[in-house]
Amino acid sequence: MSNVQVTCHENSFGAKVEGVDLSQPLDEDTVRTIRDVWLDHQMIYFPNQPLTHEDHARFTRYFGDFGSEPFVKTIDEHKHIIEVRREPRERVSPFGASWHSDWSFQSQPPAATLLHSKIVPPVGGETLFADGIRAFEELDAGLKRDIEHLTAIHSARRPYSHEGFARTGGDRRSMTILPSDSAWETREHPVVRVHPESGRPALWVNPVYTIAIKDMDERASKDLLDRLFSHALDSRFVYTHVWEPNMLAMWDNRTVQHCACGGYDGHLRVMHRTTVAGDTPH
Repeated sequence: MSNVQVTCHENSFGAKVEGVDLSQPLDEDTVRTIRDVWLDHQMIYFPNQPLTHEDHARFTRYFGDFGSEPFVKTIDEHKHIIEVRREPRERVSPFGASWHSDWSFQSQPPAATLLHSKIVPPVGGETLFADGIRAFEELDAGLKRDIEHLTAIHSARRPYSHEGFARTGGDRRSMTILPSDSAWETREHPVVRVHPESGRPALWVNPVYTIAIKDMDERASKDLLDRLFSHALDSRFVYTHVWEPNMLAMWDNRTVQHCACGGYDGHLRVMHRTTVAGDTPH
């Protein structure tokens, strides 16, 4: 029987999960319980979880196949793990420091991201999470109707084209970024995404990868996206996560976007990240 203990956050967005040791194989009942908690709260985290690469990978695979990791070099011994690293000397913005949903430019973006803290700075370094389900629920009825059947265009060009890489200081990072002309490719996804498991609709556009609204002129598209971004990232829908060493966080990219905070210049920060493969947004 599962001994999972859950402490929920305000508005049921985010939850702390205890009573489980992720360094050990888990039984089906425990995995099912954790999956249900994740689906209910969208972002969950497990404190006090020292994990090896193998532990991290095993836990990820309980939730599906690994996602693919474009544009960023994975660690040599584990091709599905990215080391999110920022050295004390770095002065460029942290990796992931603009609001985004991981790899939303893919035809099948990841369902989940799992991030494990290895070295946490003594100040700063938080991660912000935004609840796309509640953001959609609290749109006014007219705007809901206006956007429910719209399609957004997503692309990796801003951070991962050669031009974007140069503009964002990618060559000054300790992480190995792999810019490519393929970053100019586009994918079309619904502005309002229906979660394939819970059936709940979410506002699903983000400032990094969503570049336009299909079949809308440039000015109107920008105005609408700016309005939706502003609403989605309102403080009512945002949770600030404070990291501790050996903490694993897991969030649902199908409804959540996130942003890495700085504020720790002069200190090392090291995290390890995996993703779970997703499906085609609808």
